[in-house]
Amino acid sequence: MDAPYRIRSAAPADASALVGIERQCFSDPWTEASFREALTSSWSFGLVAQTPRGIAGYLIGREVAATGEVLNLAVAPEFRRRGLGGALLQAGIAALRQRKVDEIFLEVRESNHSAQALYIGHGFRPVGQRSAYYRNPKEDALVLRLALEQRA
Repeated sequence: MDAPYRIRSAAPADASALVGIERQCFSDPWTEASFREALTSSWSFGLVAQTPRGIAGYLIGREVAATGEVLNLAVAPEFRRRGLGGALLQAGIAALRQRKVDEIFLEVRESNHSAQALYIGHGFRPVGQRSAYYRNPKEDALVLRLALEQRA
């Protein structure tokens, strides 16, 4: 990879950079206020892939009642296929494991085969479908689940 990166905790000051990536990656992007809320709430956390050129990707996750959820994961188009998505996902799983979750869920567009391959490659399995979950364009979501074995 030509630009090294490190995974670090996201801060509220990162919200505008995350919105920039979000708008490049998603047709129905989160707002800056949504990111700021997620980065300041006790129930959620953010991770970023920091490069010398800035933030290249992020993951937003949360934990409620021993269940984890990946709410959002994106890598800027110019940084894709370099392992950042997998590194962010692994770091998110580790963070949720530290929070003692038993399982992790996420939703992914039915048409997003590359994201599905990433998640399935990390042990997630399809467990359901949400009809018309995405709005722009309207599309079903696959619900994926990763069961975690807690280590003593």
